[in-house]
Amino acid sequence: MLDSPVDVDTRWQQFAPDLDPAKLLFSEVIPGGCHWSWTLPRGTALRLTALQPGANLSLVLYAAREKLERYNMPDSLKAQHTAHYTRGHVLMSDMGRSMASIISDSLGWHDPLGLLLDARRLHEKYGTHDYQSFRNGMYRSGRDGLLIEIGKYGLSRRDLIAPVNFFSKVTVDEDGCFHYLPQHSPAGASVDLRLDIDVIVAVSAAPHPLDPRPDYAPSPVGVAVWRSGVAPADDYCRAFRPENARALYNSDLQYLA
Repeated sequence: MLDSPVDVDTRWQQFAPDLDPAKLLFSEVIPGGCHWSWTLPRGTALRLTALQPGANLSLVLYAAREKLERYNMPDSLKAQHTAHYTRGHVLMSDMGRSMASIISDSLGWHDPLGLLLDARRLHEKYGTHDYQSFRNGMYRSGRDGLLIEIGKYGLSRRDLIAPVNFFSKVTVDEDGCFHYLPQHSPAGASVDLRLDIDVIVAVSAAPHPLDPRPDYAPSPVGVAVWRSGVAPADDYCRAFRPENARALYNSDLQYLA
């Protein structure tokens, strides 16, 4: 853990002005369509902020101690009796541990079901803007971006999991069809994610695969990381559901020594 922040980018002061500078570790602005990753310890938190309307940030989690353990969408939704995420929910691993908890949320709905924009859908919908012709203006898919990021940690296509699509809202009708709400996320919407075990975090700011807008114009997302401390005994997420309390207890057991 760093003793002092190494951040030289002060843009976090605009999108996360309430954070204590003494607890800040670093910040980033992920340009629309781009991707990044970090290895972060338990007891840190990420502030994710939509810097323009219509943002989407696809996020996946892997346990840093044992990468075979990773975020499990079906178990998380089933245990919490939900089809979307907001404050109080936890992102559970396939080992029944809470990997991360949503401790603050100004938006109220984040999509766990819509998966990722892949290369085929990208080209069919937006056309081809490759690196050879457009350099940094190339079009990037969420799937390829996350594959690049998890590849940095020795993970491959077989390890890519269903992400959480923060800032996106997808509903399901009685026929089982998905519906994307294009005006869901305004500029300035934010969500805070506390890490309950040591994790690898990978993100992509590519468009949601169900986004109906015809132009490729993904929004940038601000990320600020700070020391939040671990979940206390009276934690809101711990009390949100009995299943969450058990998942956080299972996480705590790893760190008794």
